[in-house]
Amino acid sequence: MKILVINDDGITSPGIWAAVRALRQVGEVAVVAPDRQQSGVGACLTLNAPVKAGEWTVGPEFQANGDGLYPVSAFSVEGTPGDSCILALESLVKDVDLVVSGVNAGSNVGWDVMVSGTVGGAVQGFVRGINTIAISVAAVTNTKYDIAEKVLKPLAEKFRDYSGGTLFLNVNIPKIELNEVAGVRVTRLGGRSYGENVRAENVGPEKRYWISRNRPINDTAAPDSDIAALKNNCISITPLHIGLGNDSAMPEVEALLGDMPQQILDRPD
Repeated sequence: MKILVINDDGITSPGIWAAVRALRQVGEVAVVAPDRQQSGVGACLTLNAPVKAGEWTVGPEFQANGDGLYPVSAFSVEGTPGDSCILALESLVKDVDLVVSGVNAGSNVGWDVMVSGTVGGAVQGFVRGINTIAISVAAVTNTKYDIAEKVLKPLAEKFRDYSGGTLFLNVNIPKIELNEVAGVRVTRLGGRSYGENVRAENVGPEKRYWISRNRPINDTAAPDSDIAALKNNCISITPLHIGLGNDSAMPEVEALLGDMPQQILDRPD
């Protein structure tokens, strides 16, 4: 089994190497990750400039093979998580059986997945028909990855003999100790969990703005949502898919348009 590991926190982040520590017990691991922090870039790609990539020397812990440990290789990419995944799957690694994005510091639940670099990078694996896991810990300070490691190994092993349709799983782990975990839930995406704040500053004659996603949205989360699972000290596993189309709204939009198409085309249609 060949496993590609990407992330949005950068190749030096402890979370990505926690993932490698668990996954190299399951199969050969290739790390292809941004050379710097890329949180919040979503599924952004670099299309109007070249993307640089180079081999990365893994630490001594990941160089030894044997004793049930598979080899690890790594590349650093001067680009986004999406760039990293595409370069890996189309050029640097190929023949990948599973894509894992993370382990991210900070949760990716509800509508946050729309801006998440962790989820956005992982999309490139899923759209290529590869089973994909995005995994995050709901902590941005004093982040611990031990539970994530315990989740990743058996979850990745489940895909070794899996023969169903292509799955895209978004895993979120609460910021608690292992003995406090209340369970594992398969969940739905919740709503909006964080809003944006804008801070203005004057720098000489210029005015600059800082955008932060740090304003909690205190709406009541649906009981079967990923947001509710974390609040109840449960590990959340949410199946994702790609599709923003709102088919049920088509009749409403047709009614809204009325005779506008005829007005535009200047003829009955």
